[in-house]
Amino acid sequence: MKVQLEGITVLSNDVSRLASFYREVLGFKTVVEEGHYAEFENSGVRLAICSKPLMADNTNDHPSFTEEHKGQAFELNFQCPSPEEVYALYDEFVSKGATAITAPQLKAWGHTTGFFADPEGNIHSIFAINPIEAGPQ
Repeated sequence: MKVQLEGITVLSNDVSRLASFYREVLGFKTVVEEGHYAEFENSGVRLAICSKPLMADNTNDHPSFTEEHKGQAFELNFQCPSPEEVYALYDEFVSKGATAITAPQLKAWGHTTGFFADPEGNIHSIFAINPIEAGPQ
């Protein structure tokens, strides 16, 4: 038997604030937005935000949803078609309210990558695979 990742749900104390960030800063189109839940249009994997209290209620008040979380729990990675687009979108995200963490730069693994945070402090990356440069022939 094989399972397939269908979706990612980001847990939040303030669904409305975080949904606004994903919509207004990152450009995701909202397909569902309710008080405790928001879902975005995205091909491939469903991206949603759900309130911690609702998840606690759905899981018989599991402590994982009621205890205060500290530190990075997940990272979303946003791929761009070119390094130039990484620089442009990073600047746009920061100008619209994302928190700058690390400006885009060429990384040893062959990507141009920058890091930014959303309003709840989750740090995400924006990257592009660098074109392979042809060496001397």
